Parts: sequence; structure tokens; C-alpha cells
Amino acid sequence: MSTTLWDTTGTEIVKALSAERRAAGALASGLALTLVVVTDEKNVADAEAAATAAAAAHPCRILVTVRRRLEADDRLDAEVQVGGRLGANEAVVMRMYGRLTLHAESVVLPLLAPDAPVVTWWHEQAPDKLAYDALGVLADRRVTDVATHDDPLAALKTRAKDYAPGDTDLAWTRATPWRSLLAAAFDGGTPPATSAEVQAERGNASAALLSGWLATRLGIRSRVVESDGPGVTAVEVRFEGGERLRIDRPDGYLATLSRTGRPDRQLPLKRRDVGDLISEELRRLDADQPYAEALSMVTGEKNLHARPSTRTHVWRDPTEPARRATRKATTTKTSKKPAAKKAAGTAKATTKTAAKKTAARKTAATKTAAKKSTRGGGR
Repeated sequence: MSTTLWDTTGTEIVKALSAERRAAGALASGLALTLVVVTDEKNVADAEAAATAAAAAHPCRILVTVRRRLEADDRLDAEVQVGGRLGANEAVVMRMYGRLTLHAESVVLPLLAPDAPVVTWWHEQAPDKLAYDALGVLADRRVTDVATHDDPLAALKTRAKDYAPGDTDLAWTRATPWRSLLAAAFDGGTPPATSAEVQAERGNASAALLSGWLATRLGIRSRVVESDGPGVTAVEVRFEGGERLRIDRPDGYLATLSRTGRPDRQLPLKRRDVGDLISEELRRLDADQPYAEALSMVTGEKNLHARPSTRTHVWRDPTEPARRATRKATTTKTSKKPAAKKAAGTAKATTKTAAKKTAARKTAATKTAAKKSTRGGGR
């Protein structure tokens, strides 16, 4: 089921989503989370395909935010579907024009699945200050991809400066199969490692994070050496006594694991598409401390894994200003009553005092006149 809304509002989208759910017979959504996808028109097809693949493993509500021309008139177009072309889940694709592109959160917020975690994924260059981006603030987990930047290694430094628990990057996710193979190769005991080397194409952020992970986990010096690619092509770890462990993947599909004194083994190590990467990130919603430690090692930013989250929700109840004004008026009115009573009491007391003084003066004057008249009669 699918409904297209032209020049619509967030309220109309909410109504259309409820109607689509009733038409599909989905009385209870059973959603595990909300996946907010931020992209542009050029990449929207790839973003939708990746989100659909991820939602196949994790039932979720997909909210695709497509930011169009800022100089256009303010307008919102939306496609609402339940069990449509984006899989057996709820999905809303929103195209925003004009100033609305700067305030996408105002439309996204009412569409979040109730009582469900929120994951925001930027399928484009993420904002430099992720802590101040409204779509990042509302999320429990924030997924970026420095590979979309012109300089991925410089983008890693930006992510480290702005890091908060819950942040992650697809460059780290791409290194997961390498980390799994290396960790499995250490089963059964090995001599102490002395150094490590990661070979990859120039400017590869996954290679940098993989090298940082080896350095933090093994407590050794690790470096990145340039190769022809694609991606990461080899990892080599050297041990005391001359023993060596090496994983080669020259073609991006099949890896060869070789170790001193043991026969070589062929292992699948295929480069994964973005849908698989997003699906992996949706499996966990807590802070990824190994990523923070590797990022800290690569960029020189200290103790990222120990940093508390300083991000607070910026959302406010739209009725709050009116309620606040009412409370203020009530407080002012209440506070005026004692003051008015006090002023009235003071005025009353002052009047009584003045009256007493006037009466006393009259009495004194009467007595004086009586005395004078008495004295005059005696003469």
C-alpha cells in the first residue's frame, strides 16, 4: 500500500501513515526502532535500497529525508507506504524544499515510532558539528560515513573532536570482517606481538581504524602502508621469535591466511555493500567502546570512550510557552495579594493612628479651654 502526498504537512503524513497501517491490517506495528536516513536526491535510490536491506533483518520504521533546493519555495512532498516497495515495514520518503530543509526535525519528530530507539544515518556528508544537528540529537545512535568526504582521514578527526557515546562510522563497520579473522587467528595462544602493518589504498579510513584497533588491543606499534587497493588488501602481525601472521586479500573477495609453521588457508572476505553495513549497526544500540579507542588512537583525541555524552534533546513542548506565561501570571497574581493586603492594613493602621492623634489634640484643647475659663471666674 502506498500514498503520495503533494505539498503536504507533517500532520497529514501522520494521518496517512495511520490509514495505510489500518488498510494493511497492521493493528500492532511491532517495530524495533526508527531508522532516519538523511540523503540527497542524487543518492536517494541507493539509500532506499540499503535501508530496505537493513529493515529485512530489523523491523523498523524508515524515514527517508531528502533535502532538495534551499532557494525553492517551502514545500513538503511525501510518499507513505506500509509493506510497499521498501519492504514489509513502514516507510515514509519525504522531499523537503526551501527553508524546511533546514528544519527537517520538525517533520521527523512526530513520525518516530513510540517507545522505540532512534538511529540516524547520514548517507551523505554528515554535518561538521554533529552534536548540534537536530536529527543527530534526537537519535540514540548516529551513523556516519567518512568515505563520502573528499578527505576521509580529515573527516575522522572531525568525528573524534565531536564524539559522543552512540556515534559510529561505516569505515569502522567495513573493518569488522578483518577484526573477526584476526581475533580468531589468535585463538590457541601466540607469542607476544611486536608490531603490525595494514596495507590499503591511499586515504582509506577503514585501514586507519584497523591499525588503531591493533595498536590498542595488542599494545604495539602499528602503521598503514599504501597499496593499490581495493580497500584494505593485507594485514601482517609480527611476534617475538620471528613468527608472523598475515592475511592477504588482493581482489576484495577471497583472503589467504598464512602463519609461520602452519599451512595456508583460504577464507571468504568479500567487501560488503552498504545495506549489510547498516544492518550490522542496527544490531547494537549501546556505545561502541572499541571504535572510540581506535578513533582516539588514530586522531590523537584522548579518552573518547570515557567521555560522557553532553548532548541534550533540544525539543520543547510547543504548548510550553503558553503554560509558562500562565504560570507566571498566576504567580504574579498570587504574589500581589499579600502585598495588597499588607498595603491595605498599613493604610488602615495609619488612618487609625491619625484619628487617635486628632482626638487627643481636641481633648487637650478642650481641657485647656476649661482651665482658662475656671481661672477667669475665680478672679
